[in-house]
Amino acid sequence: MKKVISRSSVLLFSTIFILSTFFTGQQAAAAPSNKQVELEKAEIFGEINVNSRKHTTVIVELKEKSLVEAKQEGKAQTKASLKKSRTKVKNAALKIDKASVRQEYEKVFSGFSMKLPANEIPKLLAVDGVKAVYPDVTYKTDEVKKESIQLPNEDVSPLMDKSAPFIGAPKAWDAGYSGKGVKVAVIDTGVDYTHPDLKGNFGLYKGYDFVDNDYSPQETPKGDPRGESTDHGTHVAGTIAANGQIKGVAKDATLLAYRVLGPGGSGTTENVLAGIDRAVTDGADVMNLSLGNSVNNPDYATSIALDWAMSEGVVAVTSNGNSGPNSWTVGSPGTSRDAISVGATQLPYSLYSVKFPNYSTAKVMGYYQESDLKALDQKQVTLVHAGIGDEKAFEDIDVKGKVAVIERGAIAFVDKVDNAKAAGAIGVVMYNNTDGEIPVDVPGLALPTIKLSKAEGTALVKAIEAGNNTTTFSIQFVKELSEQVADFSSRGPVVDTWMIKPDLSAPGVSIVSTIPTHNPSQPYGYGSKQGTSMASPHVAGVAAIIKQAKPSYTTEQIKALMMNTAEKLFDANGSPFPHNTQGTGSVRIIESLQASSIVSDASYSYGTFLKEKGVQIKTKKFKVENLSKAPKTYTIDYKFNGSGISTNGTKKITVKGNSTGSFTSAVQVKYGKTKKGTYQGSITLRENGRKVTEIPTLLIVKEPDYPRVTSVSVEPDNRAGSYVISSYLPGGAENLAFLVYSTDGEYIGEAGVYQHVDKGEHRVKWNGTINQGQKLEPGEYTMLAYASLKGKSDTVQTKEPFDIYPE
Repeated sequence: MKKVISRSSVLLFSTIFILSTFFTGQQAAAAPSNKQVELEKAEIFGEINVNSRKHTTVIVELKEKSLVEAKQEGKAQTKASLKKSRTKVKNAALKIDKASVRQEYEKVFSGFSMKLPANEIPKLLAVDGVKAVYPDVTYKTDEVKKESIQLPNEDVSPLMDKSAPFIGAPKAWDAGYSGKGVKVAVIDTGVDYTHPDLKGNFGLYKGYDFVDNDYSPQETPKGDPRGESTDHGTHVAGTIAANGQIKGVAKDATLLAYRVLGPGGSGTTENVLAGIDRAVTDGADVMNLSLGNSVNNPDYATSIALDWAMSEGVVAVTSNGNSGPNSWTVGSPGTSRDAISVGATQLPYSLYSVKFPNYSTAKVMGYYQESDLKALDQKQVTLVHAGIGDEKAFEDIDVKGKVAVIERGAIAFVDKVDNAKAAGAIGVVMYNNTDGEIPVDVPGLALPTIKLSKAEGTALVKAIEAGNNTTTFSIQFVKELSEQVADFSSRGPVVDTWMIKPDLSAPGVSIVSTIPTHNPSQPYGYGSKQGTSMASPHVAGVAAIIKQAKPSYTTEQIKALMMNTAEKLFDANGSPFPHNTQGTGSVRIIESLQASSIVSDASYSYGTFLKEKGVQIKTKKFKVENLSKAPKTYTIDYKFNGSGISTNGTKKITVKGNSTGSFTSAVQVKYGKTKKGTYQGSITLRENGRKVTEIPTLLIVKEPDYPRVTSVSVEPDNRAGSYVISSYLPGGAENLAFLVYSTDGEYIGEAGVYQHVDKGEHRVKWNGTINQGQKLEPGEYTMLAYASLKGKSDTVQTKEPFDIYPE
């Protein structure tokens, strides 16, 4: 019997639990029974199976402070003294059986990466001088598509680069600010620094390649036996500073490239951390990290390093992730307290409706060129069923000049549509694989795509099989939409700090930029990509321009300036997007350059209110900087939604010219009148009746509504027939189950079931069997994680199918 991935199928798993022992920070602190006093041991983040003898890489943080941390705290520290301390700890750690040191860090993070058997990690935690141990998690590019849409070079013009002009870059250039003299580090898959539009932005020193350990941080070429070629970092670099056939935001900035993601656009913490450390050492003024993972936690090594980079004067900009549209989907390093996390928007576009005879749920899901969508209007087309839309589905069918009908599931929407286009289709009908309609739109799809509910999609497939395979669509213009937040853009808040994320947004849909073609006859090209990876470099470019215009400004001032002056965004119904969807809004360059006031914090979370009864009050002091010569008087309004929540504070302040003042806000929660939930508010400052800025605010009453599980992935282990299942549990789980499905949604069996799992990252070794011993046949599968806690349960499945390989 065929089953789809749903709550009902989750309930099929057996009640026989497979238990494993994990080592956590609390367990690390427990003294052996034969000791009278507790042994002081380091804290561990994430979960590691210490029963495993498998070699694993971890990040070791030292108690001895990094160069930047010591400097910021006014403590004497030199490279020599830090190296001496680090060497002492390394030598002690290297006494552990089969341990080896890999990368070393000193500028913004104090420590090293180490490879050792997992069951030896308890010994590492007891080494004198070790402060904490972090897992070496996987980072990938925050890009929605694997492959860019390559564009013929003759079709590319500066006018195609719409996003930089939209946020005001040419006006900044006209004012004399183009990023000249500012160094921007691109921490990514490498950069093709020979591209004609980029080579003028590089000096003799290009940066560093941490994948191949050399001074040529180029993209992964085709034919690399380790994995697929890359072009992501080059695209990011072009958005920041291209200066040729297309123009980046800060077209005259100097670029530095740090290759930390290797073949296939994947890498791990140890290299990302090394890239951050080296960029600060090399004197970068701005750094961009268009990468991430699904770990919603602010205290992972990369987030810590970015916070210290900001304190050292390097503006750190990161992508917020592509796991939207649900809340709590932001991942590290977008979870950093101080770095600037960026969400993705789509530039203003036309909204269309569609009439599909006999199918009332039909809606336009997305399109790349408006002309392609209009071409379907009143055109009789042939419909061809293409299964789930993977490459195999198109091998034995003819869709050239026709419309492919595809079922949702197994692979990403964009990949399905790309496969249809590659096969010659002129459009796609996408139908749901669960009850109801597909809840998201996907702007920028390679072909005009119409979505249907599961019921109507199933009926359409039956009609096609019966020979009724032609139709005529009626496409009608509805209205012009303003800049919109992309559905795929990840949302906050951040677990534990409860911070609003993203901080602000920028264009990230159908962004045209530079790419290597990996074609020797025509090596340099241009392509269209989408993702928060494409949004982040817009903000990095703006930061470079502000850095040139205002060289004395701190990173805190630059961050607040961009957030204070962002353009507030409204959805298709005219309602403002939530704070954790858009941040303060979409970045605007000229408004940032012309601002005469800075208010910080530019957004603020009052955190959790956890009392059972009575009243609780929290306060916050904000800073106001008057950048003009004349005094300014600001009036301040406070607002919070939700019954039982009241807010007030300083009503008016006057700040002298070129001076700083402050005001205090207070929020009160009456528990008897306030229901459990997340609430948002705002603080608005005005001068002479004109709005200066609006500060987004947030608070959470009682247990946060975060999902019980936010991610699951399956990666091959070092040995044949061995895999690692990783998941992230923001609050832990009473029950956690991993369930295996075929790519078409058929339930296969359970890979493992666990009880009483601590919060954080959960990694478990898996031998590729289901139902306690049955081997899976080689092929592609999908994994679903089910987690429950305190009567609430959630599920999440792998973003892409994983492979079971022959042993």
